[in-house]
Amino acid sequence: MAAFDELDSGLLAPAWVGTRVEALTTDRAFLQAMLDVEVALTRAQARLGTVPGSAVDTIAAAAVAADFDLRELAVAARASANPVVAMVEGLVARVAAADPAAADFVHRGSTSQDVLDTAFMLIASRCVRVIGDDLARVAAAAAALAAEHRDTPMAGRTLAQHAVPVTFGLKAAGWWQGVNRAALGLRRVADVDLVVQLGGAAGTLAGYLAYAAEDVDPDDYVPRLLEAFAAEVGLAVPVLPWHTDRTSVVELGWALATATGALGKIAIDVRALSRTEIGELAEPAAEGRGGSSAMPQKRNPVLSALIIAAAQQIGPLAGGLSQVMLADDERPAGAWHAEWQPLRECLRLAGGAARAAAELVEGLRVDPGRMRANLDLTGGLIVAERVAAALTPLLGKAAAKRVTARAATAAATGGRGFAAELAAAGELAGKVPAGLLDSLVDPLRYPGAAGTLVDRALAHRRVEKR
Repeated sequence: MAAFDELDSGLLAPAWVGTRVEALTTDRAFLQAMLDVEVALTRAQARLGTVPGSAVDTIAAAAVAADFDLRELAVAARASANPVVAMVEGLVARVAAADPAAADFVHRGSTSQDVLDTAFMLIASRCVRVIGDDLARVAAAAAALAAEHRDTPMAGRTLAQHAVPVTFGLKAAGWWQGVNRAALGLRRVADVDLVVQLGGAAGTLAGYLAYAAEDVDPDDYVPRLLEAFAAEVGLAVPVLPWHTDRTSVVELGWALATATGALGKIAIDVRALSRTEIGELAEPAAEGRGGSSAMPQKRNPVLSALIIAAAQQIGPLAGGLSQVMLADDERPAGAWHAEWQPLRECLRLAGGAARAAAELVEGLRVDPGRMRANLDLTGGLIVAERVAAALTPLLGKAAAKRVTARAATAAATGGRGFAAELAAAGELAGKVPAGLLDSLVDPLRYPGAAGTLVDRALAHRRVEKR
């Protein structure tokens, strides 16, 4: 039988392997989270006087994931279609070996879904904190680039072709906005949707009440148990059990996908602008990074590749999570089970992408000289929009566009240059000084409101940070 490390080594998952989120989402980490939930439940019940404190200490001492055989537990899980049943049996046996009386208080009143759902939310909470830290790094680095390159001109491109001039600062400000909005969405999910699960067999908490006392008042006990349990694990309190309301899971999946997509936009830009023939951006250099097995001269944009790979995978996974909302009765057979691996992979992919993006944007190399050279490649054709607008008062809109288009086509096919072709247009004879035409085709004179927009983004960021 293959060893655990061989089964979960991440060999085909370079997008997230070796990151902090990987360590938080291993099988052993999930097992420990489930055990932590069991301990938290007994601690909460003890706070309410329904479990003796001595039992809690014994249960906590036995709830160590390293003492369990993961492969054995995973195989045993096939018998119940979830790992909690076998885990509880193992935990009870370990507790009973130390104190037979304490074993009676393990998993008291609970159900498998309460444990696994809460464990997932606990793992998600840990991962989201790490992802949020890296998103904050990306946003800060993008904002710094926006400020530094507020007025650095470059060619704007639409449909892969030169469009009009922009500034690199505006592009970086756009990166900041996408990441910032995604981070806000993930933060909202962390505050609202990462909640404990406590429902018992069919969402009525009947088992918890039965083990509390015959005359316990549900109106008093249930809120106190929920609050105590949530406090023990550091999650929020739900209004109701959510065994078949998987909104929180879906919201989490889409928030992770949105964040990864925002990072993917940055990576797509860096990948395109780092092409040999463009050379406007370059990934940060590191020993051994970007090498090719066949071509010694290459330095591939591997950070961008990892981020893009994560972004391309996570969307379908998040979409698949939406199907788990189709949960029948009080506990579905299959829908709940179908969400575990996709949700874990969403956490991993978002975490890996955020880590790579932080390194990418913080160390990004910008070449303003190449940006300016590429801006001048078309000899002013990139500002044809400006020329047409400037000629409209003289010729009318339709005629101005026609004259500009004709001159642009002639210049692009080997003519005398854009300004010269415009000067030769009969419609403009005696109407436009040659010096004005030279000014009109200067890309540096057509930045639009790029600088103002960058300032607007940076001002918004300063307000948010207060």
